[in-house]
Amino acid sequence: MSVGRFHTGGVMIVFRCALRICFSALCALLLGAASAHAQEYPNQTVKIVVPFVAGGGVDVVARIVAPRLAEELGQSVIIENRGGAGGMLGAAAVAQAPDDGYTLLFGTGSTHGTNSNVYARLPYDPVRDFVPVVLVSTSPLLLIVPAASPAKSVGEFIALARSRPGRLSFGSYGTGSVNHLGAELFNSMAKIEANHVPYRGSAPMLTDMIGGRLDYALDGVSTSLGYIEAGTVRLLGVAGPNRSPVLPDQPTVAESGLPGFDTMVWFGLFAPAGTPKAAVDVINAKTNAVLALPRVIASPSACAVFRFRTKSNFVGCSIGRSDGFAPLRILPT
Repeated sequence: MSVGRFHTGGVMIVFRCALRICFSALCALLLGAASAHAQEYPNQTVKIVVPFVAGGGVDVVARIVAPRLAEELGQSVIIENRGGAGGMLGAAAVAQAPDDGYTLLFGTGSTHGTNSNVYARLPYDPVRDFVPVVLVSTSPLLLIVPAASPAKSVGEFIALARSRPGRLSFGSYGTGSVNHLGAELFNSMAKIEANHVPYRGSAPMLTDMIGGRLDYALDGVSTSLGYIEAGTVRLLGVAGPNRSPVLPDQPTVAESGLPGFDTMVWFGLFAPAGTPKAAVDVINAKTNAVLALPRVIASPSACAVFRFRTKSNFVGCSIGRSDGFAPLRILPT
Protein backbone atom coordinates (compact mmCIF):
# COMPACT_ATOMS: atom_id res chain seq x y z
CA MET A 1 0.00 0.00 0.00
CA SER A 2 1.36 3.43 -0.93
CA VAL A 3 1.75 6.27 1.53
CA GLY A 4 -0.73 8.38 -0.53
CA ARG A 5 -3.46 5.72 -0.42
CA PHE A 6 -2.93 5.16 3.31
CA HIS A 7 -3.14 8.88 3.97
CA THR A 8 -6.36 9.21 1.97
CA GLY A 9 -7.95 6.17 3.66
CA GLY A 10 -6.97 7.47 7.10
CA VAL A 11 -8.56 10.82 6.42
CA MET A 12 -11.76 9.10 5.27
CA ILE A 13 -11.91 6.98 8.44
CA VAL A 14 -11.42 10.04 10.63
CA PHE A 15 -14.06 11.94 8.63
CA ARG A 16 -16.63 9.15 8.96
CA CYS A 17 -15.97 8.90 12.70
CA ALA A 18 -16.46 12.64 13.03
CA LEU A 19 -19.76 12.42 11.13
CA ARG A 20 -21.01 9.66 13.44
CA ILE A 21 -20.08 11.67 16.50
CA CYS A 22 -21.83 14.77 15.16
CA PHE A 23 -24.93 12.77 14.20
CA SER A 24 -25.08 11.17 17.67
CA ALA A 25 -24.70 14.57 19.31
CA LEU A 26 -27.43 16.04 17.09
CA CYS A 27 -29.84 13.19 17.95
CA ALA A 28 -29.17 13.66 21.63
CA LEU A 29 -29.73 17.39 21.29
CA LEU A 30 -33.02 16.91 19.47
CA LEU A 31 -34.24 14.32 21.96
CA GLY A 32 -33.28 16.62 24.78
CA ALA A 33 -35.11 19.52 23.16
CA ALA A 34 -38.23 17.40 22.65
CA SER A 35 -38.10 16.24 26.25
CA ALA A 36 -37.64 19.81 27.47
CA HIS A 37 -40.59 20.95 25.33
CA ALA A 38 -42.81 18.26 26.82
CA GLN A 39 -41.76 19.19 30.35
CA GLU A 40 -42.22 22.91 29.76
CA TYR A 41 -45.62 22.78 28.02
CA PRO A 42 -47.34 25.12 28.24
CA ASN A 43 -44.91 28.01 28.49
CA GLN A 44 -46.96 30.61 26.60
CA THR A 45 -50.55 31.66 25.92
CA VAL A 46 -52.91 29.00 24.59
CA LYS A 47 -55.47 30.16 22.01
CA ILE A 48 -58.84 28.46 21.54
CA VAL A 49 -60.55 29.25 18.25
CA VAL A 50 -64.36 29.23 18.43
CA PRO A 51 -65.57 28.83 14.82
CA PHE A 52 -68.77 30.81 15.43
CA VAL A 53 -69.55 34.40 16.43
CA ALA A 54 -69.52 35.55 20.06
CA GLY A 55 -72.64 34.89 22.09
CA GLY A 56 -73.52 31.53 20.55
CA GLY A 57 -73.73 28.20 22.34
CA VAL A 58 -70.18 27.12 21.48
CA ASP A 59 -68.85 30.50 22.58
CA VAL A 60 -70.75 30.36 25.91
CA VAL A 61 -69.34 26.93 26.80
CA ALA A 62 -65.83 27.90 25.66
CA ARG A 63 -65.87 30.98 27.90
CA ILE A 64 -66.91 28.86 30.87
CA VAL A 65 -63.99 26.50 30.30
CA ALA A 66 -61.23 28.92 29.22
CA PRO A 67 -60.58 30.90 32.45
CA ARG A 68 -60.59 27.75 34.59
CA LEU A 69 -58.32 25.99 32.10
CA ALA A 70 -55.92 28.92 32.37
CA GLU A 71 -55.80 28.40 36.14
CA GLU A 72 -55.11 24.70 35.69
CA LEU A 73 -52.38 25.29 33.09
CA GLY A 74 -50.78 28.25 34.80
CA GLN A 75 -50.87 30.15 31.49
CA SER A 76 -53.29 32.53 29.80
CA VAL A 77 -56.00 30.97 27.62
CA ILE A 78 -57.67 33.31 25.14
CA ILE A 79 -60.74 32.88 22.93
CA GLU A 80 -60.69 33.94 19.29
CA ASN A 81 -64.03 33.94 17.43
CA ARG A 82 -63.77 33.11 13.72
CA GLY A 83 -67.35 32.67 12.57
CA GLY A 84 -68.65 31.93 9.11
CA ALA A 85 -69.46 29.12 6.67
CA GLY A 86 -70.92 26.81 9.29
CA GLY A 87 -67.70 26.80 11.30
CA MET A 88 -65.45 25.97 8.35
CA LEU A 89 -63.44 29.21 8.45
CA GLY A 90 -62.32 28.73 12.04
CA ALA A 91 -61.69 25.02 11.60
CA ALA A 92 -59.55 25.63 8.52
CA ALA A 93 -57.50 28.24 10.40
CA VAL A 94 -56.67 25.78 13.17
CA ALA A 95 -55.91 22.98 10.70
CA GLN A 96 -53.22 25.25 9.21
CA ALA A 97 -51.87 26.45 12.57
CA PRO A 98 -48.53 25.29 14.02
CA ASP A 99 -48.80 21.85 15.61
CA ASP A 100 -47.27 22.94 18.92
CA GLY A 101 -50.31 22.69 21.19
CA TYR A 102 -50.84 26.45 21.49
CA THR A 103 -53.73 26.71 19.03
CA LEU A 104 -56.85 24.62 19.66
CA LEU A 105 -60.28 24.39 18.06
CA PHE A 106 -63.58 24.23 19.90
CA GLY A 107 -65.04 21.83 17.36
CA THR A 108 -68.65 20.73 17.00
CA GLY A 109 -70.84 18.22 15.21
CA SER A 110 -70.92 20.75 12.36
CA THR A 111 -67.17 21.24 11.90
CA HIS A 112 -66.38 17.55 12.34
CA GLY A 113 -69.59 15.85 11.30
CA THR A 114 -72.23 17.32 9.05
CA ASN A 115 -70.10 19.73 7.02
CA SER A 116 -68.13 16.99 5.30
CA ASN A 117 -71.36 15.28 4.28
CA VAL A 118 -73.03 18.45 3.00
CA TYR A 119 -70.26 20.29 1.14
CA ALA A 120 -68.49 18.77 -1.86
CA ARG A 121 -65.15 20.18 -0.68
CA LEU A 122 -63.92 21.41 2.68
CA PRO A 123 -60.83 23.60 3.29
CA TYR A 124 -59.69 20.93 5.79
CA ASP A 125 -60.02 17.20 6.44
CA PRO A 126 -61.84 16.63 9.76
CA VAL A 127 -59.96 13.37 10.37
CA ARG A 128 -56.52 13.86 8.81
CA ASP A 129 -55.93 17.48 9.88
CA PHE A 130 -56.82 17.20 13.59
CA VAL A 131 -56.10 15.31 16.77
CA PRO A 132 -59.16 14.97 19.06
CA VAL A 133 -58.22 16.14 22.56
CA VAL A 134 -61.28 15.96 24.81
CA LEU A 135 -65.06 15.92 24.61
CA VAL A 136 -66.39 18.86 26.61
CA SER A 137 -70.18 18.72 26.47
CA THR A 138 -73.29 17.48 24.75
CA SER A 139 -76.72 19.10 24.79
CA PRO A 140 -80.16 18.90 23.16
CA LEU A 141 -81.43 21.62 20.86
CA LEU A 142 -84.68 23.46 21.58
CA LEU A 143 -87.50 24.23 19.16
CA ILE A 144 -88.24 27.94 19.64
CA VAL A 145 -90.53 30.54 18.05
CA PRO A 146 -91.00 34.31 18.55
CA ALA A 147 -93.03 35.33 21.59
CA ALA A 148 -95.69 36.76 19.25
CA SER A 149 -96.16 33.46 17.38
CA PRO A 150 -99.74 32.14 17.52
CA ALA A 151 -98.38 28.60 18.10
CA LYS A 152 -98.27 27.55 21.75
CA SER A 153 -97.24 23.90 21.21
CA VAL A 154 -95.46 21.66 18.73
CA GLY A 155 -98.80 20.43 17.39
CA GLU A 156 -100.12 23.96 16.91
CA PHE A 157 -96.93 25.02 15.16
CA ILE A 158 -97.04 22.08 12.75
CA ALA A 159 -100.66 22.91 11.94
CA LEU A 160 -99.72 26.57 11.40
CA ALA A 161 -96.81 25.71 9.09
CA ARG A 162 -98.92 23.29 7.06
CA SER A 163 -101.51 26.03 6.56
CA ARG A 164 -98.82 28.36 5.19
CA PRO A 165 -96.62 26.20 2.92
CA GLY A 166 -93.43 27.95 1.85
CA ARG A 167 -94.26 31.12 3.79
CA LEU A 168 -92.47 30.51 7.10
CA SER A 169 -88.70 30.88 7.59
CA PHE A 170 -86.31 29.10 9.94
CA GLY A 171 -82.78 30.04 10.98
CA SER A 172 -79.53 28.15 11.47
CA TYR A 173 -75.86 28.68 12.31
CA GLY A 174 -75.01 28.18 8.63
CA THR A 175 -75.79 25.88 5.73
CA GLY A 176 -74.99 22.31 6.72
CA SER A 177 -74.79 23.07 10.46
CA VAL A 178 -76.31 20.68 12.98
CA ASN A 179 -79.29 22.91 13.69
CA HIS A 180 -79.87 23.45 9.96
CA LEU A 181 -80.04 19.71 9.27
CA GLY A 182 -81.98 19.19 12.49
CA ALA A 183 -84.60 21.70 11.30
CA GLU A 184 -84.72 20.06 7.88
CA LEU A 185 -85.33 16.74 9.61
CA PHE A 186 -88.12 18.35 11.64
CA ASN A 187 -89.66 19.79 8.44
CA SER A 188 -89.49 16.44 6.71
CA MET A 189 -90.98 14.48 9.61
CA ALA A 190 -93.69 17.11 10.16
CA LYS A 191 -94.40 17.33 6.41
CA ILE A 192 -94.00 21.11 6.22
CA GLU A 193 -92.28 23.43 3.73
CA ALA A 194 -90.28 26.46 4.92
CA ASN A 195 -87.43 28.74 3.85
CA HIS A 196 -83.93 28.38 5.31
CA VAL A 197 -82.09 31.52 6.48
CA PRO A 198 -78.44 30.86 7.44
CA TYR A 199 -76.62 33.04 10.01
CA ARG A 200 -73.05 33.21 11.30
CA GLY A 201 -74.13 31.96 14.72
CA SER A 202 -76.85 31.83 17.34
CA ALA A 203 -76.69 35.48 18.46
CA PRO A 204 -77.65 37.13 15.13
CA MET A 205 -80.26 34.40 14.55
CA LEU A 206 -81.92 35.11 17.90
CA THR A 207 -81.81 38.86 17.22
CA ASP A 208 -83.86 38.38 14.06
CA MET A 209 -86.27 36.01 15.82
CA ILE A 210 -86.90 38.50 18.63
CA GLY A 211 -87.40 41.19 15.98
CA GLY A 212 -90.06 39.09 14.27
CA ARG A 213 -88.04 38.42 11.12
CA LEU A 214 -87.73 34.66 11.72
CA ASP A 215 -90.53 32.18 12.44
CA TYR A 216 -88.71 29.32 14.18
CA ALA A 217 -85.39 27.63 14.82
CA LEU A 218 -83.58 24.92 16.73
CA ASP A 219 -81.13 26.50 19.18
CA GLY A 220 -78.91 25.44 22.07
CA VAL A 221 -80.11 25.51 25.66
CA SER A 222 -77.24 27.70 26.86
CA THR A 223 -78.00 30.51 24.39
CA SER A 224 -81.80 30.49 24.28
CA LEU A 225 -82.62 29.80 27.93
CA GLY A 226 -82.26 33.44 29.02
CA TYR A 227 -84.57 34.63 26.23
CA ILE A 228 -87.09 31.93 27.09
CA GLU A 229 -87.08 32.99 30.75
CA ALA A 230 -87.38 36.66 29.72
CA GLY A 231 -90.36 35.85 27.51
CA THR A 232 -88.84 37.22 24.30
CA VAL A 233 -88.95 33.80 22.60
CA ARG A 234 -91.23 30.83 23.28
CA LEU A 235 -90.07 27.26 23.79
CA LEU A 236 -92.22 24.62 22.11
CA GLY A 237 -90.21 21.49 22.81
CA VAL A 238 -86.87 19.89 23.70
CA ALA A 239 -85.32 18.24 20.64
CA GLY A 240 -83.37 15.60 22.58
CA PRO A 241 -84.45 12.07 23.52
CA ASN A 242 -85.17 13.15 27.12
CA ARG A 243 -86.44 16.22 28.92
CA SER A 244 -83.87 18.80 29.97
CA PRO A 245 -82.99 18.84 33.69
CA VAL A 246 -83.24 22.65 33.63
CA LEU A 247 -86.65 22.46 31.92
CA PRO A 248 -88.19 19.35 33.50
CA ASP A 249 -91.78 20.41 32.81
CA GLN A 250 -91.13 21.03 29.12
CA PRO A 251 -91.96 17.98 26.96
CA THR A 252 -89.74 16.77 24.16
CA VAL A 253 -90.71 17.29 20.54
CA ALA A 254 -91.09 13.52 20.29
CA GLU A 255 -93.59 13.54 23.17
CA SER A 256 -95.49 16.43 21.59
CA GLY A 257 -96.52 14.81 18.35
CA LEU A 258 -93.36 13.94 16.39
CA PRO A 259 -92.24 10.49 17.66
CA GLY A 260 -88.61 9.65 17.01
CA PHE A 261 -87.39 13.24 16.54
CA ASP A 262 -84.01 13.72 18.23
CA THR A 263 -81.32 16.34 17.57
CA MET A 264 -78.33 16.73 19.89
CA VAL A 265 -75.13 18.78 19.66
CA TRP A 266 -71.66 18.18 21.06
CA PHE A 267 -68.58 20.34 21.60
CA GLY A 268 -64.97 19.23 21.98
CA LEU A 269 -61.38 20.44 21.80
CA PHE A 270 -59.20 19.55 18.80
CA ALA A 271 -55.54 20.26 18.04
CA PRO A 272 -53.79 20.40 14.66
CA ALA A 273 -52.51 17.03 13.43
CA GLY A 274 -48.95 16.42 14.56
CA THR A 275 -49.39 18.10 17.94
CA PRO A 276 -47.11 16.31 20.46
CA LYS A 277 -48.90 13.66 22.48
CA ALA A 278 -47.50 15.19 25.66
CA ALA A 279 -49.32 18.46 24.92
CA VAL A 280 -52.54 16.63 24.02
CA ASP A 281 -52.37 14.67 27.27
CA VAL A 282 -51.86 17.84 29.31
CA ILE A 283 -54.87 19.62 27.75
CA ASN A 284 -56.96 16.48 28.12
CA ALA A 285 -56.18 16.04 31.81
CA LYS A 286 -56.52 19.73 32.68
CA THR A 287 -59.82 20.12 30.80
CA ASN A 288 -61.29 17.10 32.54
CA ALA A 289 -60.16 18.64 35.84
CA VAL A 290 -62.00 21.85 34.88
CA LEU A 291 -65.20 19.94 34.05
CA ALA A 292 -65.11 18.37 37.51
CA LEU A 293 -64.86 21.70 39.36
CA PRO A 294 -67.94 22.41 41.54
CA ARG A 295 -68.05 26.05 40.40
CA VAL A 296 -68.17 24.94 36.75
CA ILE A 297 -70.85 22.35 37.44
CA ALA A 298 -72.86 24.95 39.38
CA SER A 299 -72.52 27.63 36.68
CA PRO A 300 -75.99 28.70 35.40
CA SER A 301 -74.85 28.37 31.80
CA ALA A 302 -73.16 25.03 32.43
CA CYS A 303 -76.31 23.69 34.08
CA ALA A 304 -78.02 24.06 30.71
CA VAL A 305 -75.53 21.67 29.14
CA PHE A 306 -75.29 17.92 29.60
CA ARG A 307 -71.59 17.24 30.16
CA PHE A 308 -70.47 13.88 28.85
CA ARG A 309 -67.39 12.59 30.67
CA THR A 310 -66.11 9.03 30.54
CA LYS A 311 -62.75 7.26 30.67
CA SER A 312 -62.12 8.17 27.03
CA ASN A 313 -62.38 11.18 24.79
CA PHE A 314 -65.21 11.36 22.29
CA VAL A 315 -66.69 7.95 23.14
CA GLY A 316 -69.92 7.56 21.19
CA CYS A 317 -69.09 10.33 18.73
CA SER A 318 -67.75 10.16 15.21
CA ILE A 319 -66.16 12.47 12.70
CA GLY A 320 -67.81 12.67 9.32
CA ARG A 321 -66.00 12.17 6.04
CA SER A 322 -67.22 12.54 2.50
CA ASP A 323 -66.80 8.78 2.07
CA GLY A 324 -68.72 7.83 5.20
CA PHE A 325 -68.08 8.08 8.92
CA ALA A 326 -64.79 7.27 10.58
CA PRO A 327 -64.53 6.76 14.35
CA LEU A 328 -62.47 9.21 16.35
CA ARG A 329 -59.26 8.05 17.92
CA ILE A 330 -59.82 7.27 21.59
CA LEU A 331 -57.27 8.70 24.02
CA PRO A 332 -57.08 7.83 27.73
CA THR A 333 -57.91 10.60 30.19
